[in-house]
Amino acid sequence: MTETLWKIAEDLSHELERLHFAPPVTHVYDPLTYAAAPHRLYLERYGAGSKEVVLVGMNPGPWGMAQTGVPFGEIAAVRDWMGIEAAVGRPEHEHPKRPIEGFACARSEVSGRRLWGWARDTAGSARGFFERFFVANYCPLVFMEASGRNRTPDHLPAAEREPLFELCDAALRRLVVCLGPSWVVGVGRFAETRARVALAGLDVRIGGVLHPSPASPRANAGWAEQATADLEALGIVPPGAPPPSRGGRNG
Repeated sequence: MTETLWKIAEDLSHELERLHFAPPVTHVYDPLTYAAAPHRLYLERYGAGSKEVVLVGMNPGPWGMAQTGVPFGEIAAVRDWMGIEAAVGRPEHEHPKRPIEGFACARSEVSGRRLWGWARDTAGSARGFFERFFVANYCPLVFMEASGRNRTPDHLPAAEREPLFELCDAALRRLVVCLGPSWVVGVGRFAETRARVALAGLDVRIGGVLHPSPASPRANAGWAEQATADLEALGIVPPGAPPPSRGGRNG
């Protein structure tokens, strides 16, 4: 199964190479290429077996997956909690204000620190969390403007956004078919919306939780508690709690 997950990621990365993005986007990073080694370790270590819940984020942040190749990949969480550390190269066209330093990067991504901190605090071990849950990103690309400002996929012009979404939709669908979850949960409204489009017709339930971004006042007021409450409202047993019986889908 993990080889299949890697093939899905590899295929998506290759397909995305043919897309072009115009200003204000000046730099595009694909961590599935230069950070392929830790990404593959993530899939091999934690992608095996079917999952009950797949959490889906939007796209990498500059201090998370852009550095480590792991979704929401805040460095300390990836290295110390997941036990993943591997060589990271550099993108071919690197922004001077957004260097890729891999696991030597001293910056910390707030969204990743919140999400993986919640996973650690609720499930304990990484193995315990990934027994039922998996985390993926809808789009693997990082988009930056000349200033170094991050531009999210939903703010691309339609002519660039539509072919990007078509490829990412297909890859998400393949991933969900491979993992066979009962639930796909978007981390943030964008990811939830794309999941509903990409997974239409599949036997999977779709919901959402609040995004852990520091730009969100609600997230800043206690994202971990809100994420647990959002899952419970869907009928999903949070990490660390006894899993539901395997007799049928939860919720």
